[in-house]
Amino acid sequence: MVDSLAKVLEGLPTNWGRWGKDDELGGLNFLTPEEVQRGLASVKSHRTFALQVVMNHPKGDPVWPGRAGMTKLMTQDKGSYLAGKLTPLPGGLEYADDFATLFLQGSTQFDALGHTWYGDHLYNGFDARTTISGLEKASVLPLAEKTATGHAVLLDIAKARGKQRLDKAEQITLQDLLACAKQQGITIHKRDILLIRTGWLSLFYDEGAAKFYEPPFIEPGLVFSRELIEWFHATEIPLLGTDTIANEITVDPNNGIVLPLHSALMRNLGVVFNEILWLEDLAKDCAKDGKYDFFYTAAPLKISRGTGAPVNPIVVK
Repeated sequence: MVDSLAKVLEGLPTNWGRWGKDDELGGLNFLTPEEVQRGLASVKSHRTFALQVVMNHPKGDPVWPGRAGMTKLMTQDKGSYLAGKLTPLPGGLEYADDFATLFLQGSTQFDALGHTWYGDHLYNGFDARTTISGLEKASVLPLAEKTATGHAVLLDIAKARGKQRLDKAEQITLQDLLACAKQQGITIHKRDILLIRTGWLSLFYDEGAAKFYEPPFIEPGLVFSRELIEWFHATEIPLLGTDTIANEITVDPNNGIVLPLHSALMRNLGVVFNEILWLEDLAKDCAKDGKYDFFYTAAPLKISRGTGAPVNPIVVK
């Protein structure tokens, strides 16, 4: 029997009301100018990394089951001129143009804090009926206007376990996070942005979509525990990012709940979720120089009432 979220999360901390009854930023409130400066102070080599996956990739786009990758169409190109459908602009200028349709969470993306809920309330107690026909509250727009900018750390769990990538349904606990940090020689400080590498996303590009989505679809990742939630709360983690689609193990092995951390962390604490990150190049560089902390900045597309939006986070080491 699957436990209810309300029962499993009973008594755990929330940040509802912490920044006022109208707050829609959640953990991004922790990212003050002082935190931005702390991130900038960590920059040593000035090497940069863009963490978004390629959209409209020839091998496809890794997305949550039931969603589809981007569909991109050319609306005009050189062929349009060769066929006589278009004529050059005065002076001879020709140009190509294209059009795309996509799920707003069909790439590397931020979840809006109102993206998931249980019962009748979103983050900060907003009525779940405010999601009807578009998020009136806790949409992705306030996150985009604020930006997520500060000091970040990478925990390379796959490397710590001597693997190219974690296995399907492989679990990560709080003890694993702390042990990985110790192994890498870093300390996770209050208000650090937390990036976790599992290596899982590389499976999609290396072995194809059929292998990646092979039933049952259960990604590796963080597994719910009360001590994990209490640690996130005490450490004031503003943002969690991983190289998986959901940032957590898909089905909790202990209670059968699907995506409990979306409720415990995002809905209740306001932790911003940055999902589907490409961390392979960053991880290789960190392994090479032994430096696993850096400056991170990201702002998703400014989409009114959106449940999420694509984003290309930038890291500077």
